[in-house]
Amino acid sequence: MTALGFLYPGHSAEDDYPRMEQLLGSDVRLDVVHTDIGEDAHRVDALLEMGSPERLTAGVEQLRMSGAEAVVWACTSGSFVYGWEGAQGQVRALARSAGLPASSTSFAFVHAAQELGVRRVAVGATYPDDVAALFAAFLLAGGVEPVTVRASGIITAAEVGTWGYDEVLALARAVDGPDAEAVLLPDTALHTAAHIPDLEKELGKPVLTANQVTVWEALRLADRKVNAPDLGALFTREPIVQAD
Repeated sequence: MTALGFLYPGHSAEDDYPRMEQLLGSDVRLDVVHTDIGEDAHRVDALLEMGSPERLTAGVEQLRMSGAEAVVWACTSGSFVYGWEGAQGQVRALARSAGLPASSTSFAFVHAAQELGVRRVAVGATYPDDVAALFAAFLLAGGVEPVTVRASGIITAAEVGTWGYDEVLALARAVDGPDAEAVLLPDTALHTAAHIPDLEKELGKPVLTANQVTVWEALRLADRKVNAPDLGALFTREPIVQAD
């Protein structure tokens, strides 16, 4: 059994995790601990507070007790808002606190793009323009070039969590273009786990979504590869361990 831990801010699309756990097979467990979101706002000051060491540390002990082998801060905006170096410091502090390998969703996007061998991507963000621009800058710092970025201007994670497949597909289509090798949807408040194969079929290219890459990153930290085609192209890379 591989147990993986996730610190997830508030309550929006956390039901993606039991869905993904089911798709990964019987020997992977995804343990989610909810952190205090503070003010629900895609605003730089609120996001910096959401990702503060105090808020992350509060959930660490519960994950340690669960037997997690790795921990990921399951929040994109609450990590990239610190910038590349600041986000590295955030992860190092989390690893020290947990005594476990650690990462965040922002780094997961960069590592997932590297895994797929893609450099030029389209970004369909739910965030306001200024926050979406910070994610684009983070990707560039990691060697991934956003060729198009579309911001939806949504302020709260609660609103993002109400989106269904039609809204997600419309966002992905709006930002996609021939120069993009993959489409990135960077918000863990967005329900995507049930939609990835359909999105990839519609767009004809890999789609990387926040909760999907977060789980993949935790598996990477635990040195596990799982073949789960229902979670998209990212989960069909060799070498693989077939999901039950």
